[in-house]
Amino acid sequence: MSRHIKKPQSALLLGAGYVARALTPVLQKQGWNVQVTTRSGDTALQNVTCHKFNGEASKALEAAFQSADLILSSIPPFKDGSDPALSALGHLTPKAPWIGYLSATSVYGDRAGKWAFEDEPPSPTLDRGRARADAEISWIETLWPVHIFRLAGIYGPGRAPFKKLKTGHARAILKDDHVVNRIHVDDIISAILLSLTSPAAQTVYNLADGHPAPPQDVLDYAAGLIGMPPPARAALTDESISNMARSFYAETKRINADKAQQELGWRPIHTSYRDGLADILSKISGVS
Repeated sequence: MSRHIKKPQSALLLGAGYVARALTPVLQKQGWNVQVTTRSGDTALQNVTCHKFNGEASKALEAAFQSADLILSSIPPFKDGSDPALSALGHLTPKAPWIGYLSATSVYGDRAGKWAFEDEPPSPTLDRGRARADAEISWIETLWPVHIFRLAGIYGPGRAPFKKLKTGHARAILKDDHVVNRIHVDDIISAILLSLTSPAAQTVYNLADGHPAPPQDVLDYAAGLIGMPPPARAALTDESISNMARSFYAETKRINADKAQQELGWRPIHTSYRDGLADILSKISGVS
């Protein structure tokens, strides 16, 4: 049975990446005392305690880990699948009744465009997917009250294609029948907050908006929002495409997020890239 957090107290965010930076002020508004880690020990976040963490945990970080009421890790695994946070802190005993780990839908590998569900065994084909799958296992094997969120491609303010389109750096890479899954950062945060109020230890949730789409459709729509023509096209076989970029087209799947909706009562505010991009544009001056 999962323990419930009675009231906001101490939150430790391992890694201060895009999601953690967006989550921090939301938690603070609810009354959480937030601590974060960064590689340098510095952060632009306001009113937080920042611990330096580059693989070795300080005594202060160890104490924070053991005393936190909420722990969320967004630190990616090493290439061999080992988890940096667990390698440094896994020998400790946290008291937190809720621990979250931000994973990725790359653990599913290639599903030839079919839907992927949480109860299916991961079958990653790329190194980054295999590393994520291994890290998930490591978190689950702690037997702590871990909640794993497999995130689709994250977008939001500062992570939208408007700037690339304006500067002429956007390019649509074409591959027949290829789709990409997305999730707006605000919808990740809303799912995390709901999980805090309805904890279910050792649970995995997919987080995606449920409307996967070809990458060129997204770029074309974004271009239209800012009065730009569709960006240039390139075939996947084009020699100018890097191996890293090409790897994102090696797998295609559709991510089902019904479980989060049914068990957490989660409903994404941004139900597709269309309203997500329009919302981002409405809240920024200039481009993002």
